Order: sequence, then structure tokens, then C-alpha cells
Amino acid sequence: MKIPFLDLTRQYSSIKDEIDSGIDRVVKSGVYIGGEEVNSLEKEIAQYCDTRFGISISSGTDALLASLMAIGIGRDDEVITSPFSFISTAEVILLLGAKPVFVDIEEDTFNINPDLIEQKISKKTKCIIPVHLFGQMADIHRIMKITDQHHLAVIEDAAQAIGASTNGRKAGSIGEAGCFSFFPSKNLGAFGDGGMVVTNNEEVAEKIALIKNHGSARRYHHSLLGFNGRLDAIQAAVLRVKLVHLEGWADRRRENARFYNESLMRCVKVPAISAGIHHVFNQYSILTDRRDELGTYLHSRGISTAIYYPIPLHLQEVFRPLGYREGDFPVAEEVSRKVLSLPIFPELSVEERRYISQEVLAFFGDGDGTG
Repeated sequence: MKIPFLDLTRQYSSIKDEIDSGIDRVVKSGVYIGGEEVNSLEKEIAQYCDTRFGISISSGTDALLASLMAIGIGRDDEVITSPFSFISTAEVILLLGAKPVFVDIEEDTFNINPDLIEQKISKKTKCIIPVHLFGQMADIHRIMKITDQHHLAVIEDAAQAIGASTNGRKAGSIGEAGCFSFFPSKNLGAFGDGGMVVTNNEEVAEKIALIKNHGSARRYHHSLLGFNGRLDAIQAAVLRVKLVHLEGWADRRRENARFYNESLMRCVKVPAISAGIHHVFNQYSILTDRRDELGTYLHSRGISTAIYYPIPLHLQEVFRPLGYREGDFPVAEEVSRKVLSLPIFPELSVEERRYISQEVLAFFGDGDGTG
């Protein structure tokens, strides 16, 4: 049996008529940047996230960049974030001349450890970017208490967490702004790059709308420095179709995760879900000391896996000038050595997930994996 890590063709087949109709509508409209599709998507995402405003943008990276620009992050400022994330989280901080200040993670959730944040706050600290990794929100309520005490902004990196919530509050709706990615592999994925910022702050929303359009509200009139971060109408049409199905897809991801948890908990460390958390499982990531051996074995059995992330950010070559060394963030480093993600996409069949579990358990010599 051959099982891909992600199969977007299955998803497309299930909603082909809707997708094709949406794309055809855009093509016939002659409006390919902005327009009704983009405006409607912004409203629908804002409503879905329980926020006042949604601002479409060209990628999750640009969502983070524009959000930091909108709250005035610049040279010599410090922004606290996680060392266990995709590079964009810290990359955008450096691009603005600010300094990423890393705080180690919790092994159980893969998210920033709130207990370690305050010791990293300095007079230069302006913002915290908690990353809601793999579809589970960070402990945002504790983080907000810290930032309220120290008068810091919070930008939520919710790239992998659209639809996730904590105690009924949606990802992206709690901080100054929330940033989503619509990269094709995300739970809500476009047919190319795309992103969205959601916020309840009207001033932030207005600034981001300007920033992503070269600082312009009126053609050839520019009030501030920005860039080309516009979302195209075809992507918006695709995303509007998929948004209707998002909750159902997330339910199937959680069903797959429950099956894996029950089947695999005796041989690997399975994902923990914090109290009050509604997890959307963009990735299903296990921990094992034998990660590389297991990955190789599963590949030989036709099962594709992925490693998110093999090198924590503080040990990446590009961040070497920051002066971090191996051992500075032991939990993130250990997780990077042990983490392995299994297929969890919504269209995964019962037979396929059972086969994956059987093969993981066979590798460890433990049971048949039928759950």
C-alpha cells in the first residue's frame, strides 16, 4: 500500500464542481486582483474567526510581516517567540531590524512555555508572537496576562491553526492580530500562496490594508511604506469554497488523531491536548528516540512521513549572529531530534490509518495496531 503524507487531489475530487465553478466565475468576471471574491472572503474569514476585520494578504509570512509593521516594530526592538516553528516566525522580525528573542517550548504541546517568558522581557521588548503549532493553540490566556502586565502587543502566529480555539475563543481573535497561512498543505489551503490577518483593532486593520497595497488607499497616492501583498481573486474563490467544508475536514482530522492516539500511545509519545483546547491537527506529530529509523522503515512500507522541524530556529545558520548555541533551548532541541509527523489528512481512509498504525507498532514489535 502506498500512502502519501498529503493528497490534495482527493480533496479536489470531492469538491471539484464547486471549485471549478468558482474559478470559472473569476475568469469570466475579468477581475483578478481584489474585487468581490476577495472582499467576500475577508468578511467570511472574519466572521468565522469571531473578529471584526479580515485583511487578505499574499502569504502567511506577509501576514506576520505586515502585522509587525502595523504595530510599529522596528530597529532594535525585541520580539519574543518560539524557537520551534517555521522560519517565517522569526524571519519577519529580523527583516524589520528587530531581534527575535526565543523562549523554550513545552514538550507536551510543542508551544512556547509561558513559565519562561517573563525572564526574557527587557526594556526593548515590544511584542510576543506565540505560535499555535500543529493546530493547537498556545496558552494564550496566560500569555495575555503577562503582556497586559508589561504593556506588550501580541501577534498570534496561527498559520497552522485556523478553526482552533481555547475555552471558546478562536485562534487569531485574542491578540492584537492573528495571522493565517493558506499554503496548499494547510487545513484551509489555496491553490497557491495566500494568507489573512484578522483583528478587532480598526487602526491595525486599516494599516495592514495599506501596507499590503504599497501603502496606498488611492491609486498612485502612498501614505506609508508597504509592499505588494495582495491576494488574487482565484485564490479567494477557491478558499471560499473550501471554508464551507473546513469544520467537517477538521472533524475527520480529529477522528484520525483519536485513532492514532489509542493505537500508538504504548510505543511512542502521542500529542497531548490541553484542557479547554479545540485542536485542528494540521499535523499529527509523535515523539520517539528512534525517529529516523522509524521514518525509514515506514518509507520502506509505502508510508510517507515528514519532520517538522529537524533544526530549531536558534541553530539555523541564518540566525547565528544572534549568538545562540546548542543547549540554550533543550526542549526544542530534543523535540527536533524526536519528532515525526504521520499522515492525517481528512480523506485518509480507515484502511490506510489502520495500516499506518499496524506498521508503526510492527516496527516496535508491539501489537497489530487495529485500535
